[in-house]
Amino acid sequence: MTIALDRLLGHMAWANQKTIEHLQTLPEESLKAFATNPEWFVGEIAHHIVDSADHYAFRISGKPALTQPGDPCIDDVNVIADLARLKEQAATVDAHLLECVKLDDVQIEFVNYEDKLVKRWRSTILSQAIHHATEHRAQIASALEAKGFTPVNLDDLDLWAYEKSFE
Repeated sequence: MTIALDRLLGHMAWANQKTIEHLQTLPEESLKAFATNPEWFVGEIAHHIVDSADHYAFRISGKPALTQPGDPCIDDVNVIADLARLKEQAATVDAHLLECVKLDDVQIEFVNYEDKLVKRWRSTILSQAIHHATEHRAQIASALEAKGFTPVNLDDLDLWAYEKSFE
């Protein structure tokens, strides 16, 4: 068996679900927790993880997972009840990203957020999607802890814990 990204994408999807489940156990005001920037709060970061994954999935596959090109982004996370929707959206887009491992690794040319024409390998975008989610889950943990809420235990979300979940 060759080493592939499917295990890492599986871990990402699992860790995203666990993070959202943890957030669902916290008080409403935890969604506004932040570490250093009040505009970068837990609800916004959780939304950003899923919304960005939606854009990565489209960029890689050319097929929409959650939103069509030109449509508005997914709805914001303002209250704990919004997390149920976000959890479903995360599952959908993470499954879409997992399907992307079956595609040929070719360079894709597109105009990026800086309005520059760039070329990126599909594997690079897919790797970025994994890294991006991990980075922002750590920011959620920090923001919760900074404001005195029970943080996501990142040790419970590592790859070892993911592997153990199958035992």
